[in-house]
Amino acid sequence: MRTRSLLALVGTTAALMVSAVSPASAADTVLTTGGPAGDAVATGDVLNASLASGTAATFYSSATGTSGVSCAESGFEAVVEENPAAPGTATETVTSHTFGSCTSNVFGVLGVTGVTVNNLPYTAAVSSDGAVSITPSAGSVIQTTVVLRTLLGSINCVYQAPSITGTASNDDNSINFVGQAFTKTSGSSLCFSSGYFTAKYAPVTNTTQGGASVHVN
Repeated sequence: MRTRSLLALVGTTAALMVSAVSPASAADTVLTTGGPAGDAVATGDVLNASLASGTAATFYSSATGTSGVSCAESGFEAVVEENPAAPGTATETVTSHTFGSCTSNVFGVLGVTGVTVNNLPYTAAVSSDGAVSITPSAGSVIQTTVVLRTLLGSINCVYQAPSITGTASNDDNSINFVGQAFTKTSGSSLCFSSGYFTAKYAPVTNTTQGGASVHVN
């Protein structure tokens, strides 16, 4: 009996030691791949996403209007800088944010030559409650340049914002931005005076880990 008791004690102690040194589970960190119980996203992993199926990225002249620029293609890429224990806030460096297949319904505009995000990289902070904040480098601003084709030639419309916010959801592994306000800083009268950015990106995936979906805990 004593021998069995000692063996049982040794076995229990070993199990506890293994548990103590095993890697953190998904629920232990803010960002995980494959599901809430998947692997923790590692520092240096590359995340990306394109527009959710059937949606467009829009840059309208008012928060509730439908006049402005609409892009059928958009995507971003970011590198994970910190992924602390949950609850907490993970940080990423947004290295790329692109737009394509853009059109405009603004009177006098013949088409959209391009939409370019300037002043990259930006910092993305993702909190356990799903709040997402995008901020520029110190002393800079978030800036987007919209190039429009008109009867009078090409015009550049430049819009800026101090920061923008969105919401992450595990339902479809998405990040959603709704009516994020930008102010025109340069451009002709054909450029709308304010711009409101709306876009839903899904699914967000970890390309470093084979394209597994990213969850927020």
